[in-house]
Amino acid sequence: MTLPPPEPTADWFGTAAEALPDDAEHSVLVGRIWDPAVGGPSPVVVRDGEVFDVSAEFATVRDICELPEPAAVVAGLGGRRVGGFAELLGNTGRVARDRGRPWLLAPVDLQALKAAGVTFAVSLIERVIEERARGDQALAAEIRQRLLAEVGADLQDLAPGSEEAARLKELLVAEGVWSQYLEVGIGPDAEIFTKGQILSAVGTAVPVGVLGTSTWNNPEPEVALLVASTGRIVGATLGNDVNLRDVEGRSALLLPKAKDNNASCALGPLVRLFDDRFDLDRVRGLEVALEIEGADGFRLDGISDMSRMSRDPEALVRQLLGPHHHYPDGAVLMLGTMFAPIQDRDRPGEGFTHKVDDVVRISSAPLGTLVNRVRHSEDCDPWDFGVRDLMGSLARRGLL
Repeated sequence: MTLPPPEPTADWFGTAAEALPDDAEHSVLVGRIWDPAVGGPSPVVVRDGEVFDVSAEFATVRDICELPEPAAVVAGLGGRRVGGFAELLGNTGRVARDRGRPWLLAPVDLQALKAAGVTFAVSLIERVIEERARGDQALAAEIRQRLLAEVGADLQDLAPGSEEAARLKELLVAEGVWSQYLEVGIGPDAEIFTKGQILSAVGTAVPVGVLGTSTWNNPEPEVALLVASTGRIVGATLGNDVNLRDVEGRSALLLPKAKDNNASCALGPLVRLFDDRFDLDRVRGLEVALEIEGADGFRLDGISDMSRMSRDPEALVRQLLGPHHHYPDGAVLMLGTMFAPIQDRDRPGEGFTHKVDDVVRISSAPLGTLVNRVRHSEDCDPWDFGVRDLMGSLARRGLL
């Protein structure tokens, strides 16, 4: 039996000030906690550094998102104080969590967990490389050099599904370098897939998982939109769409195995609801920073500039949800990343892959910072609280 690595010190997950938006005092923030006092999860509002249980008004975050004006309602909402945000964050990530006190969970519940792929030119080229290298990192380096010379990396101004995109496809097919990843990158249909099952996401200050058998994997720092059942976008949070590049590289049909594993979807720390200070236009212009620190002293930094997306977030939502497909409890849609780490970690030409104990920080000033430490999925806490458990908990508390 493989024993999990020793627990790290409790300060790896950062401070409350880092976790919260830089303008937290002007933000409408909702999330979820596990509250031992009630024996289950509750939606909360975070205001002035304090956490308030609002389950008496709204049993789930889904119910808040379905309101006609979620931010306006939540901004004036009271509730039972359960503690300071710093206190709950500290208990979430501490070495020996006090299970008699509340801690943070992923800030969504009944929403479907969805993700969009190949929405940035850089990640588009890397997906093609993955497909051709079939998990071989040395071969990937060789293909990368050749493919960038043939195709180029700057496809930012090319509108997917346009006549120009169709002409480029014809050229690439003729040159023998067409790929299914180029199809979803510049073709009319976006890649939108199921990232995880309902309630399976983890939050901040807890482990995020990669399979122990994977030898080439990486984080994917992203903005995730909260979408109501009507298709209206009501808020945003940060996400880590953890990816096993060696698995997906062997075959795109292995995408579920590459993407959906225990603790492989991280969201948080909180959802920021849209209002007159923060809306979809702000999201379109966000910068999302990634920092990776390894126990071996390795460090990697990167930035995703949302303005460089080749597909507009609203257009992605229209492909996700509409007359063709309904989500009665709404959805979370991770928007993709332009960050594809190729910096060598161990040996020249082998690029980047995670190691156990890597600390991953994903941050954007208006949304705060999502922090997770890498573990093997097999060693992360099992996901054992599903929809039936949630319904049972809410029924026992008289909230249904």
